[in-house]
Amino acid sequence: MVLCYYNGRFSPVSECALPLTDMAIQRGVGAFESIRIYDGTPFAMKQHLERLAGSAAGSGIMAEEIIEKLPGLIREGLALPDNKNFDGLVKPYITGGDVNNKGSFPNPRFFIIFDEVHKPTDEEKKNGIALEPNRVARPFPLIKSTNYLFGLIPLSKTQRVNFETLYITPEGEITEAMSSNFFLCKDGKIITAPVGKVLKGVTRDIIITLARENGFTVEERCPLESELASADEAFITGTVKEILPVVRVGAQQIGSGRPGPVAQNLQHIFLKNQQRWMD
Repeated sequence: MVLCYYNGRFSPVSECALPLTDMAIQRGVGAFESIRIYDGTPFAMKQHLERLAGSAAGSGIMAEEIIEKLPGLIREGLALPDNKNFDGLVKPYITGGDVNNKGSFPNPRFFIIFDEVHKPTDEEKKNGIALEPNRVARPFPLIKSTNYLFGLIPLSKTQRVNFETLYITPEGEITEAMSSNFFLCKDGKIITAPVGKVLKGVTRDIIITLARENGFTVEERCPLESELASADEAFITGTVKEILPVVRVGAQQIGSGRPGPVAQNLQHIFLKNQQRWMD
């Protein structure tokens, strides 16, 4: 059973409902996070909630009091009998509250979903995944918004089977995937777009830290679409995906078309060091 905290109580998610006047419904105004829970313990919760605070502030949502409550409520929810040894996701959402035409949202609502986790399949991890080019600059890259429309539209129009979309600016800079950070491996370097042009991925930051600690050279700049053909390998990172190899972008094969050693090595290093970020 998927549980939700809303309006002061924990209950099945099917019993929770936002008013139709909420800005999340009327205008798509909302911010959220997905926090991975391993065997009842949150992973990097502090970093996720710090990012949620930034996303809310960047959206004009006044959520300081809500942010302060979230750690205690999340731990309270994880302590419930139904969530014993919970392995899944905790997803706190903050909405814009009721309709406000002044551009700020002083009375937000919030809820927390304790949800199942849908991990990449064994086949995707073994064989890698494909991304669909999305030739637009993602709006408001520093905000983790509930609005994913820009990323979903290209997937609905393509005949190719792809894991998610990859944002490529009109200038040919690769920024990020729809819900992941993108890394390109070329000439002995791991290349990934800098914060400011992409969402500050929690897993991204951890992978960069671990890569540098283990002797990899990480270059924070936007990879170019023109570099895909000569790349050795690529991968994406995310809360659920951890590290997932990318073997194709659109019609362009990456490297040998198989997962490469850098992604496989970093996944091993990540699992070995997970405990450092358990909250």
